[in-house]
Amino acid sequence: MRFKRNGSYTLNRKSKTKPNGKKPPPEEKKQYLELEYTKIRVVDFDLKELVVLPREIDLNEWLASNTTTFFNLINLQYSTISEFCTGDTCQAMNACNTIYYWYDERGKKTKCTAPQYVDFVMSLCQKLVTDEEIFPTKYGKEFPNSFESLVKKICRYLFHVLAHLYWAHFKETVALELQGHLNTLYAHFIVFVREFNLVDPKETCIMDDLSEVLCTPAPPPAPAPAPSAPASAPSPSSQNHVTER
Repeated sequence: MRFKRNGSYTLNRKSKTKPNGKKPPPEEKKQYLELEYTKIRVVDFDLKELVVLPREIDLNEWLASNTTTFFNLINLQYSTISEFCTGDTCQAMNACNTIYYWYDERGKKTKCTAPQYVDFVMSLCQKLVTDEEIFPTKYGKEFPNSFESLVKKICRYLFHVLAHLYWAHFKETVALELQGHLNTLYAHFIVFVREFNLVDPKETCIMDDLSEVLCTPAPPPAPAPAPSAPASAPSPSSQNHVTER
């Protein structure tokens, strides 16, 4: 059955104080971890049910279909705030204490602005998911031996984009009232890549605090209290009768 499918560098801090003896500034408060925002989702069921491989579906088909979908959704999510992500506002592609560098096909390392990095990511992903030799859509066409490694590469880059959205553009996302969509997309993506081991946990650990919150199934709503029984009318025998004389 086939579906129709339309290098990071971490700044490690070994000491809590700077060489001059001054304490470093406190870490910026992560707005996206506040309960008023994490509780907002588009769906309220266990996302694990959406990512488990169905019995009748080939694994590579399932990976191809979901990877293509995530590429389209993350690209769309980024487009909602792209006007705020400029070379001036985001001079590096960063998330938390990590700066992402782009490596070209020859392995050349390049530091670029966030919009440049995202453009590189989306261009590469578009090229891969539309390549019939890599993501075949015709019946009987086999997936290449390198397919899984390429899916992992795509997912790693897409994670970088999601992490940057939270770290640098969550305020704009809230202003657009799209935090529910971003939360649901992020949780769905993380549950998916964990299910099939597509991204190294060392890569995603910078967002573990958010993942722990969003990937935990929301508790079922408390049952509504049972309606109270209506007060019964007094029986005739309990009423006081007045006899006319």
